[in-house]
Amino acid sequence: MAAGMKDVASLAGVAVGTVSNVLNHPDLVRPLTRARVEAAMEELGFIPNGSARQLRAGRSRCLGLVVLDVTNPFFTEVARGVEDYAQAAGYAVILCNSDEAGDKERRYLRVLEEQRVRGILITPVHGRAPELRRIRERGTPVVLLDRPGSAGQCSVAVDDRLGGEIAVTHLLGLGHRRITLINGPTTIRQCADRRRGAYRAIERAGLDPAAVLAEVTVPAMNARAGATAADQLLGREPSATAAFCANDMLALGLLRRLSQAGVTVPGDLAVVGYDDIEFAADAAVPLTSVRQPKYQLGRAAAELLLDEADRPAEHEHRRSVFTPELVVRASSGAPPVRAQDVPGAAQDVPGAAQDVPGAAQDGATSPGQASRSVPA
Repeated sequence: MAAGMKDVASLAGVAVGTVSNVLNHPDLVRPLTRARVEAAMEELGFIPNGSARQLRAGRSRCLGLVVLDVTNPFFTEVARGVEDYAQAAGYAVILCNSDEAGDKERRYLRVLEEQRVRGILITPVHGRAPELRRIRERGTPVVLLDRPGSAGQCSVAVDDRLGGEIAVTHLLGLGHRRITLINGPTTIRQCADRRRGAYRAIERAGLDPAAVLAEVTVPAMNARAGATAADQLLGREPSATAAFCANDMLALGLLRRLSQAGVTVPGDLAVVGYDDIEFAADAAVPLTSVRQPKYQLGRAAAELLLDEADRPAEHEHRRSVFTPELVVRASSGAPPVRAQDVPGAAQDVPGAAQDVPGAAQDGATSPGQASRSVPA
């Protein structure tokens, strides 16, 4: 049977109230008495009841982190940034996986509130979740992670429209005029913004998006969906010479299925992903990808959350936006037909590959990864 406070008090020869003070207000206990109580705790293997303590104090030493897909390495790296900052500040992190499902997200939010977490970091399934507003009104700080927020709320995000634009500008600069966008549901803000960026790149090149860009939409943002998208692309868009995938997991699933089908990358089809997860550089064909500063996103979000939680009167809501960069690897090359044989080839397109804003060779670090921050 687990030892309780009475057992500790008896062994240390003090009152139960003294044990409570050692746990909650150690500055009120004389050093020698405190040492005797702590020695008794160690001998008995006493574990304090954290839930009871936080209910008495009205606050927890835990943060809630709700992500869309815990199997996606993008969120793994974001979570590392959150945890490192939180741990240094004396907090633990409760990680919740919504699986891109609104009902599951709502259940987790309810549990986190019941646990009196100090604050919640979340990549919401939908752009506007009324539950988040109600949680904030009830006194729990909320920071949007990898989502731009509205006025009066903290958020940390990446300029995904720019990310989509530099990815497709890169492909146009290589000479591609038949590009397929492989995207997730546009109800997910990142998917919608990366799509808008792709269209903007084509329009800025003076081309017709309807003639250049085809779309394959899948219900999830994972490798299995990427393989499904490959089947659709090969069946519906056999003339495509390039694919821009809305995240790297889609791109990796696409690469695997293309290899199984005997389609070479980049010889038959150039592929560009998004996120630059750790596996991107280690793929069978190293993946060109739009890099997001994942770890920095997590740290910045945790910093904003704890500032709001610990200094509510002085805190100012901020919206931090990081700049993505293109990392060029082997998966993107010129289309099968030589560029000089195609009207409006690479040299005639504004923003050719060497001119893509934020482009970097593999392993390069871009100064553009610093965020810009504005009052929310």
